[in-house]
Amino acid sequence: MCSGSSYGNAGLIVPSHCIPLSEPGVIGQGLRWMLDPESPFYIKPRLDRDLMSWLWKFNQSCTKKHVERSAPVLREMHLDSLKRYAEFSENLDFSFEHRGSFYACNTESGLQHKIEDARIAGRTGIHTEVLGPEGIAKLIPETPLTAVGGVYYPEDAHLQPAQFVRALAKEAQRFGCSILSQTQVLGFETADGRVRSVRTTRGVVLADTFVLAAGSWSPVVVRDLGLRLPIQAAKGYSITFKRPDPCPSIPIMMSEARAGVTPMADTLRFAGTLELAGLDLTINQRRVDAILRAIPTYFAELSADSMKLIEIWRGLRPCTPDGLPLLGRTEAYDNLIIGAGHATIGISLGPVSGRILADVVIGEETGYNPAVLSPDRFG
Repeated sequence: MCSGSSYGNAGLIVPSHCIPLSEPGVIGQGLRWMLDPESPFYIKPRLDRDLMSWLWKFNQSCTKKHVERSAPVLREMHLDSLKRYAEFSENLDFSFEHRGSFYACNTESGLQHKIEDARIAGRTGIHTEVLGPEGIAKLIPETPLTAVGGVYYPEDAHLQPAQFVRALAKEAQRFGCSILSQTQVLGFETADGRVRSVRTTRGVVLADTFVLAAGSWSPVVVRDLGLRLPIQAAKGYSITFKRPDPCPSIPIMMSEARAGVTPMADTLRFAGTLELAGLDLTINQRRVDAILRAIPTYFAELSADSMKLIEIWRGLRPCTPDGLPLLGRTEAYDNLIIGAGHATIGISLGPVSGRILADVVIGEETGYNPAVLSPDRFG
């Protein structure tokens, strides 16, 4: 009842992530990182028409204008989800904690970059605090942190993602929802511009409305319908340990390493990297090792050797070229609704995306400009 990136992600609800993945300068940084097989960002070289098209669109989105247009939308979506998570936590147990997050920088150049990000986030209304070593020691007194400074985002929160998904599924079943687990989509039956049914390994499912929310596999699932969704799978890794003592009390982003650490109940999870390698679920140990080597450069009292390993995980995050999800009806079929492309912020945007899709199904206004999130916006 819980798999893929819904299971092993960093568990972050992050209004701080209101800057889209496609921002100015990311292409140049990515090209430099491509020469390093252990870098935080990697594109597996391959002749792939969809990848080339995606990279072209991604490059076109890496503009200041796109960031200024998209950041307020992402801010509202994150904050909407945060409110709903708080409401969920009143009745469901998923280790929800609303204590903020901290972006730690161990270089001056990294700190200046994060301060600029904080300025952009601040212009959208996100609260930020730039801290030096003394402020860091007060914020995180439980464990020494090696950093010249960083940015604290008090509105961020965190949870245990698998625990949340399972609790939500049980709640949905309690209200009469049927969930077919371990069921594969084989194809669709269509007529007169509508999807009539979906063929699965457990039989044919008939419905008036269909919602596609298949993550990185969404483009494959809808290929039978003649649709091309601009989504590339971005592999990420997480390494979960038994919670050590001492342990950070809030999520901390190791900025230069492009990795983070999240305390989750009785565990501590490190997560990071962005690897565009298609639907490839193999584990690249060198990339795992790169995350583990970053730990003691930020945390003097923590190392992989000093903690009890529980699990090494990898999953595929569905990335769109402009960093915004695909949410809404597609013109190709008037009863097909798309909900995919949330990249690395799927758990944070989950509740608001669910509300938007529900409003689309019943024909209500979503509160968001439909063109900005339209599944057809790339043509």
